[in-house]
Amino acid sequence: ARYIQPNGPTHRFWLVYDIDRPGAAIDWSDRGAPPPSITAKNPENGHAHLIYGLKTSVRTAPDAKSAPLRYAAAVDCALQRVLGADLGYSGLICKNPLHPHWQVTTWEPRLYTLADLDSWLDLEPAQDRRKRLPDYGLGRNCNLFEQLRLWAYRAIRQGWPDFEQWQAACLDRALMYNAGFAASLDHQEVRHVARSVAKWTHQHLDAASFSAWQSIQGTKAGIRSG
Repeated sequence: ARYIQPNGPTHRFWLVYDIDRPGAAIDWSDRGAPPPSITAKNPENGHAHLIYGLKTSVRTAPDAKSAPLRYAAAVDCALQRVLGADLGYSGLICKNPLHPHWQVTTWEPRLYTLADLDSWLDLEPAQDRRKRLPDYGLGRNCNLFEQLRLWAYRAIRQGWPDFEQWQAACLDRALMYNAGFAASLDHQEVRHVARSVAKWTHQHLDAASFSAWQSIQGTKAGIRSG
């Protein structure tokens, strides 16, 4: 196949960047970017996909720990900025380096750790965790989860729906958020996020526990005022 899907919905093994300009396969060095693992260049126009292989994959499923995922997303977004890669690229498919149509070069045979890539990049813009990451690459995964999670904490109180109804509502909301990204996440990824948020909130937030929490908050408020 001329194009392949490099990553599944739950793990990121490869960071892929779409560079739509002549010289894309070699000008990463002029930009101060780390050497790609592989470049796959279109011989007709010089545009290329730059592919970075990760020594340890990044878990992107909703049960992934938020701090490592945000760190990986910050690296991903910083690489996009340095490379001047296409912000609209979804990352779902890339040029297959094993297909003879592309001009392929291997630059760095060793796989990268996130710390290796970090040493080439400026991650300062992502240090404030209160700020959203750019809606690019792994940044979309982080932003979708945070948006949906915060919405779900409030919305589930409106009637305490059964699980099937609640899961459908979470999926509808997740699809709406996803449609707002310049490049949408794959539908299967959105389904994973929606199901995870729906499952957790339905198991941990119910009318009885919310009433108990309100009672505790009321008691604390009374102590403070007294």
